[in-house]
Amino acid sequence: MKSLKYKFMTVMAVALSTLAITSCTDDLNTLPIDPNEVVGETVYGKEIGAYKSGLAKIYAGLAISGNKGGDDESDVAGVDGGSQASFLRGLWNLQELPTDEAHCCWGDIGINDFNTLAWNSTNVFVKGMYYRLYYQINLSNEYLRETSEDKLSSRGVEESVKSEIRVLREDARFMRALAYYYLLDMFRNVPYVTEESVVGKESAPQIMAKNLFAYIEKELIECQNGLLDPFVGYNSKNYGRVTKAAAWSLLSRLYLNAEVYTGEKKYTESLTYSKQVLSVGYELEPKYADIFKADNGKSREMIFPIRYEGADTQTWGGMTFLLCSTVPSAMQADINAQGAWQGNRARVSLQETFTKQSNNSKDIRYNMLYPALADNINIVDPSNYKNGIPVVKFSNVNKDGSLPASNIAYTDFPLFRLGEIYLNYAEAVLRGGTGGSEATALTYINDLRKRAYGNDVSAEISQSNLTLDFILDERGRELFYEAQRRTDLVRFDKLTTGTYTWQWKGGTYTGRSVDKKFNIYPIPADDMGANPNLTQNEGYN
Repeated sequence: MKSLKYKFMTVMAVALSTLAITSCTDDLNTLPIDPNEVVGETVYGKEIGAYKSGLAKIYAGLAISGNKGGDDESDVAGVDGGSQASFLRGLWNLQELPTDEAHCCWGDIGINDFNTLAWNSTNVFVKGMYYRLYYQINLSNEYLRETSEDKLSSRGVEESVKSEIRVLREDARFMRALAYYYLLDMFRNVPYVTEESVVGKESAPQIMAKNLFAYIEKELIECQNGLLDPFVGYNSKNYGRVTKAAAWSLLSRLYLNAEVYTGEKKYTESLTYSKQVLSVGYELEPKYADIFKADNGKSREMIFPIRYEGADTQTWGGMTFLLCSTVPSAMQADINAQGAWQGNRARVSLQETFTKQSNNSKDIRYNMLYPALADNINIVDPSNYKNGIPVVKFSNVNKDGSLPASNIAYTDFPLFRLGEIYLNYAEAVLRGGTGGSEATALTYINDLRKRAYGNDVSAEISQSNLTLDFILDERGRELFYEAQRRTDLVRFDKLTTGTYTWQWKGGTYTGRSVDKKFNIYPIPADDMGANPNLTQNEGYN
C-alpha cells in the first residue's frame, strides 16, 4: 500500500485527508476491476477523524477522479481519469450526447458513437462510467464493513464516537444507492455486491433490474431516517452532505421512472416523495442563471450538489469540463473559465424546444444559447466545432458579478434541485399518480415559467396546455445540460423511436430511428469476459 494525499473540501471540513489506498489492480493497464475487490483501506482506530476521511473519499469520487490535482493517480485503472473516469463528465456525456440537446465535435475514439447512437460494449467512455460507479460502490461497501458494530467495538470506539459513525454510515448507504441508481438507469441488469459479499472469492452475481430497483428503494427508505435533517440555503458545517431531502429526491426520480425499469407504475409513490421534499421549504432561486454561478451553494433551491472548491478540487472533468467545453472563446473571460475548449455544442433541436413558444425571446433560459456566435446553427459537419450552437449555462462568477479566488471551478453542480421536483410532481400527476392535483401541478409549472420570464405573466399556461408533451419540452427548457435528458427521452419513448428525430440521430443528417437496444448501454466487454455470471444486455455482443 501507499499513502495518497488529496484535497477535497468536504462538508465535514475535512480539507486534506491522508488515506492508505491499495492499488486497484497489480497491472494498472488491466481491466476490469472486480466488483468484489477491495479498493481501499483507511487505517481506522478509536478517533472520529479517520472515519470522516474515509467517507470524504466517497464524496470526492463524485467531484474528482484521482488522489492528486488534475486527476493524477486515477481511482479507476485503465482509462483516462479526467475524461473517462470522471463521474460528472461521464454522466454528462452519456446523458446528453445521445439526445436532442448536445453534440460533441471532438475526435476522441468513442465520442461520436454517442452523437449518433451507435456505441458498443468496447466504448471506453461507457466503460469508464461503469467502473467509476463500481468504484463508488466498492468504497461504500468497504466503509460499511469497517464501521460495523463489531469492528467498532473491537477497536474500543467510545459510544459517543459510535453515534457519529452511525450517521456517517447512512451517508455511505445513500452514496451506494445513488451509484446503483445510475447503473439501473443506464445498464439495467448488473453485477451486485454489498458489504455482505465475500471479497475476492467468487464472481459477482447479476441482479435483474426489477430486483435492483427494489434494493435501491429499500436502501433509500431505510437510510433516510439516519441522514441529516434537511436545511435550506448554505450551512457552513453541513453544506454538501446528504440529507433526508436528497434521499426523498432520489426516490421521487426513481419512482417516476419505475415503469421503464420494472414495468410497474409508481407515480403515486413519486408524488409522495416529491411532496416530502416540497414540505421542507426550499425556494426557487429568483434568477434562473444564479443557480449555476460560482456561489450557488447559497441558493435556497439547492437540495444536493456536487461541490467544487477551486484548487482543492482540480480536475479536467466535473465543472471544469462543463465550463470549458461549452463556452465560445469570445466568452471565456465573461464566465471566468480556465479555457474555451469549444467541443460541445447544442443541437438546433434544443433551440427549437424554445422557439416553439410564441414569446420565446423573453425566456431567460433561451438566452443562454448563442446562435449568433455559430458559423452554422445546423451541424452540417459533425467535426466542426463552429457548427451547432454555443451554450453558456454555467459560470464561474458570483451572483453579484465578483470573482471567486481563481478561475479554477468554484461552481457546484446541482445534482438535485427544487426545479426538478416541481417537474416530477407535475408529470406524476399527469401520468395518473394519486395524492396530488392538476391545479397544484399547474402552479408549480407556471412558477418555473414565470421565473424564466422575469415574472412576466405571459409565461403562464392554462390547465388545458399542461400535457405530457408539454412536460417533456418544459423539462428540456428547465433542465437542459443538467445530465437528465437521456433518461427523460427513454421514459417518453422518444430516444430510439422515429416519433422524434434530430440531426445525426442514427448517423444521418436528418435523423432516423435506431435499434431499441440503445435505450440502455451494454455491460463493458471487459467485464463480460471476466465474469461468467453475466448475461449481456439484449442486442449487444
